[in-house]
Amino acid sequence: MAKALIIYATRAGETQQIGELIAEGIRIAGHEAEVVDVKAIKKETDLEGYDAYVFGSATYHGEMLQTMKTFLFLAEKANLEGKVGGAFGSFGWSGEANDRIFDTMKHILKMNMVGDTLRLKSSALGGGIQMAQDYGREIAKKLE
Repeated sequence: MAKALIIYATRAGETQQIGELIAEGIRIAGHEAEVVDVKAIKKETDLEGYDAYVFGSATYHGEMLQTMKTFLFLAEKANLEGKVGGAFGSFGWSGEANDRIFDTMKHILKMNMVGDTLRLKSSALGGGIQMAQDYGREIAKKLE
């Protein structure tokens, strides 16, 4: 059974909720998933022991939250090359954060990314719960 770590940066709790739903999808597929606030990650060794990583942030003024930016610099030291990865984000108007996270994971961290990012305004709108769980299942498929 593989283990996934979902790390989120949130302002109002929506990004955390999406991360929890992604974790449900991973668990439904038979793997373990842990959801952690980005503020709890203090050093690169906090990232050890996982087979997949999913990072997410709310978009605020066209950017990911500063805590996620800082975390991505830390993640560069953690040797995540080749690990399964995914990116997600919540947004009010634009939603660029998850694209920037995805690109960083793919091109800088050199991770084995799922096909695309998950972008949701809210998990409660337009089938968001199902979309987030399905994204978790996509992560799980790459672990098999």
